[in-house]
Amino acid sequence: MGKRALVTGASRGIGAAVAEMLAEEGYELVLVCRQSEEKLNSLKMRLEEQYHVDCMTSLCDVSKPEQVKTLFQKAGDIDVLINNAAVSYIGLLTDMSVEEWHQVIDTNLSALFYTCKCVLPGMVHRKEGKIINISSVWGNAGASMEVAYSAAKGGVNSFTRALAKELAPSNIQVNAVAFGVIDTEMNSCFSEDEKKALTEEIPADRIGTAQEAAQMVRQILFSPSYLTGQIITMDGGWI
Repeated sequence: MGKRALVTGASRGIGAAVAEMLAEEGYELVLVCRQSEEKLNSLKMRLEEQYHVDCMTSLCDVSKPEQVKTLFQKAGDIDVLINNAAVSYIGLLTDMSVEEWHQVIDTNLSALFYTCKCVLPGMVHRKEGKIINISSVWGNAGASMEVAYSAAKGGVNSFTRALAKELAPSNIQVNAVAFGVIDTEMNSCFSEDEKKALTEEIPADRIGTAQEAAQMVRQILFSPSYLTGQIITMDGGWI
């Protein structure tokens, strides 16, 4: 049996690009998303055909602990966990409902507790494992009109640092990447003029790609085991 990686939010964007990178590296995959079953199965078939790796797919709302528990019961031993699933909310805090607040916090932050709680017994037993959390520059700096998202990603960063200290004696590395603007569907809410104005704020003078995000995850995955508890920023010099 080869190494097995589980990727949440795998049907598109950064998650799909990371899944392809892992397939290229020969990992068996567990591809997870909330509802895009057709996209997930299409990705599975393409990766199996192109890279000759085994892929399992599962629909799972990672904000629901019962669903996460069932997911990991089916997934088996996981060597690499990529916590990528995320949702955003753009708008005034005063306009945000309690339900919308919980959706953002539970999907972006609470889900890490649910997935890590399930995956860690096996990793600790084997004395090895890697957890990579996908964060955001707004977890470092905070963003107007994105209070819940910023709070959740700030929590992801603290969660990463604290859990890394807890697991370092077990040779398990926990790191995160705080990405800037990446060209994914999450940013489709912006008009072309808004994207142009945003690009002008970025010293690299462009928006990053999902493939570049996957390359960064690859660098962390194959870094020395002494690298743990780090929040690595990749934003084109923006923040």
